[in-house]
Amino acid sequence: MMTIDGSQGEGGGQILRTALALSLVTGTPFSIEKIRAGRRKPGLLRQHLTAVNAAVAVGGADVDGATLGSQTLVFRPRGVNPGEYRFAIGTAGSTGLVIQTVLPALLTASGPSALTLEGGTHNPAAPPFDFLARAFLPLIERMGPRVATVLECPGFYPAGGGRCTVRITPSARLEPLTLLERGEIKQRRARALVAHLPRQIADRELAVVRNRLGWSDDELETVVVDGDTPGPGNVLLLEVESEHLTEIFCGFGEVGIRAESIAEHASKEARRYLAAGVPVGMHLADQLLVPLALAGAGSFRTIGLSSHSRTNLDVIRLFSSTRITASGDRDDVLVEFGG
Repeated sequence: MMTIDGSQGEGGGQILRTALALSLVTGTPFSIEKIRAGRRKPGLLRQHLTAVNAAVAVGGADVDGATLGSQTLVFRPRGVNPGEYRFAIGTAGSTGLVIQTVLPALLTASGPSALTLEGGTHNPAAPPFDFLARAFLPLIERMGPRVATVLECPGFYPAGGGRCTVRITPSARLEPLTLLERGEIKQRRARALVAHLPRQIADRELAVVRNRLGWSDDELETVVVDGDTPGPGNVLLLEVESEHLTEIFCGFGEVGIRAESIAEHASKEARRYLAAGVPVGMHLADQLLVPLALAGAGSFRTIGLSSHSRTNLDVIRLFSSTRITASGDRDDVLVEFGG
């Protein structure tokens, strides 16, 4: 059985999630040791345990070590089972990271699936719902499957309590995806969301976007989240819609951090992307690695590869025979699959 060192590279939960995702698709069992060994709270947290349990459900798997705090896990999948599933994290842990774990297997499953997820839809340690719905999943649909998402209730860190649904109509196989040019920028939009917080926080963030990026008032929107979301929250979403894809850059409000600082960080990320001229941002690049490896072919240009992405590639290579290369400089890296 394959044994994976969970402390390699950046040493986070992504190693586990990628291993689970690829184990489901390939049917390869594995064991993993030293899960999140270097983190302040090592081992499985609740969101990691939910991802494991989701993979067990979807893959009919046998598992050892699936307990809070565990640093060792053995996972033996028995076959992908499409269907309707509900996964509740119980904290503000990211719903997106649970989706990331089981989605690859369901994209080419024998039938459609529907996922209901409860937890954090807008979590600073993970892609928010908007990023998945607007940037990542439309690219997955170009590869063949159909994926529809609905945000029923936003859940912000640390209270959580959000809920979203994902409906997947699979395809027989994943088609290659090529993203080498961004194309003409068609639309820019900045949305600052606040829930149970003063509206002026959002207004201050948008003022920074106006000044740093030169976006007009027509491109700025304050959104006051009404409804049942249980806790306070704030997220700034900077969306760049181009001819060939949409990118989203995020900033998350935190206690003790000024709104201006949140917006400065997100604006800096967007500005670097716009200046580089490449189609794929760093966070989107990380999301595309597993699907393109499973397709066995494709390529994209991106702003460098983070240590997170490089660790992800190391795990992918354990499960996949697809040749993957990365070449180029800091702000223009070509990642190629197959060939």
